[in-house]
Amino acid sequence: MKQVIFVGLAGMFGAVLRTSIGLWIGEGDTFPIATFSVNMIATWILCFFASGALYHVMKNKQFWEIVTVGFLGSFSTFSAFSMETVLLFENGQLLLAIVYVVASIVGGISVGLFGFICGRKWQVI
Repeated sequence: MKQVIFVGLAGMFGAVLRTSIGLWIGEGDTFPIATFSVNMIATWILCFFASGALYHVMKNKQFWEIVTVGFLGSFSTFSAFSMETVLLFENGQLLLAIVYVVASIVGGISVGLFGFICGRKWQVI
């Protein structure tokens, strides 16, 4: 039960940070920049941790779950990405929808690779 509470608290912090970034950046009139940004940030963090940068901390399965399922799970959002893509299609913005999908996939893979590279170079703990 304690683990569920910790994951929930981490999720609360992730959701609050995601909302704060959305308010700070703004949702954009056409391109969903806030969702794109938080998804790229979350990808970098996950790949940085997964690379072993914090290996001794992250090998703790409970802490890993708190960070990934709790914090990053509520911070990043695949469902918002999907909904925004569908809305772009429905609004007749086919090219922008395609750009958003391609930028998210290519950007996510690129940012993830960068996170792994950084994590391997910055073996912190």
